[in-house]
Amino acid sequence: MIKKRDNEIKIEHLEDENVHNVQKKVLIGPEDGSNHIIMRRFTVTSGGFTPHHNHDFEHMVRIEKGKGIVINESGEEIIISKGDSVFINNNEKHQFKNPYKKPLEFLCIILNQEPS
Repeated sequence: MIKKRDNEIKIEHLEDENVHNVQKKVLIGPEDGSNHIIMRRFTVTSGGFTPHHNHDFEHMVRIEKGKGIVINESGEEIIISKGDSVFINNNEKHQFKNPYKKPLEFLCIILNQEPS
């Protein structure tokens, strides 16, 4: 069994032309012995966004704090807030944005794409 405290986990700042004001923490992953699933936390601060992208794997998202917008494949903007859960299918284009003042925090659970 692995137990970790939030303050023990490294923050990765994601920033390029497609990502702005986004932080990621791998809460539980391969380094902890999890061969099949990875749990991550993303924080999108005010004005931040992830790329409008897709993956060849599905993932589940749980909004933990704040509110924001998830944009689906057709460009529809859907408001999300604390307590919402979102399922994103494999190869489904999506993006998260935070036009609000308070940070948007969400858990994102995916399959490990390189299982050992």
